[in-house]
Amino acid sequence: MTQDIVVTDHLTRRYGSHTAVDAVSLTVRRGEVYGFLGPNGAGKTTTMRMLIGQVRPTSGTANVLGGTPGDPPVLRRVGALIEGPGFYPYLSGRDNLRVLARYTRLSDASVDLALEQVDLSGRSRDRFRSYSLGMKQRLGVAAALLGDPDLLILDEPTNGLDPTGMADMRALVRRLATHGQTVMLSSHLLDEVQQVCDRVGVINHGRLLAQSTVSELRGASGVRLRAEPEDAVHAVLSRVAPGRVRRLDDGTIRIEQDAASIPALTRDLVRGGADVFEIAPVGRTLEEVFFELTGDAVHASDVPPTLPTLSDEEVAS
Repeated sequence: MTQDIVVTDHLTRRYGSHTAVDAVSLTVRRGEVYGFLGPNGAGKTTTMRMLIGQVRPTSGTANVLGGTPGDPPVLRRVGALIEGPGFYPYLSGRDNLRVLARYTRLSDASVDLALEQVDLSGRSRDRFRSYSLGMKQRLGVAAALLGDPDLLILDEPTNGLDPTGMADMRALVRRLATHGQTVMLSSHLLDEVQQVCDRVGVINHGRLLAQSTVSELRGASGVRLRAEPEDAVHAVLSRVAPGRVRRLDDGTIRIEQDAASIPALTRDLVRGGADVFEIAPVGRTLEEVFFELTGDAVHASDVPPTLPTLSDEEVAS
């Protein structure tokens, strides 16, 4: 069995003069959680639609599970949740899944198994319209899990969820991967991808900018330092770490060198007359990597907080 179960080669989709996906070449490996990271409108959803055959590429190729996207033998091995779940509001969660199972000739046992996998067995007989947003998303994942697919494609699975719902969804994705499922998920939330994904593809304006493991993208570790007086610190660092020092906005100093140097660096600073208040290993965040790749000048403090999620009753009112 091949390790790469999704392979695209210069996959491109144009709508008139607009290029939504521009020559994307990516791979998803068996058994991993692959994060497709990019801002809204970057081309994530269009790429995923091409991988399940909903959208035809303008040029380039895609191979999914050894076949052509959209072919019935391939679709039977792929589960997908793209742009939110759609269910009958007056049916229970279980009955909604039973409707889908009938179309694919699956038994009620497969419905019960999917509900158990997403922790909805206890609420499976409640009507869909009574579900919270997080429960609706989990039911959407359950629908994608019907038939025990080899590949699960999830488009922004935490979109609109509150912090608790996001944490539950992250735990669910990791649990699925632990049980052997391959998961490809898209997200514009950098922290989410950093916590849950094994490898990441960064896309912006339709182009794949990087693809690697999270640790490789974040690069080498460094050292964060807070010490005084400034002249003594500068004298020591200019000698032991020339050209590898950067002062951050919060007043700390970032030194680009291995964390193993911390004991020796601390001794050098003290001997040089500096008082060390804080010294610790630190790595680049995925956010820093993303802004470097995209050339985006937005600072983390400029990003607005997540808007509160409204309940169905609040929306109706």
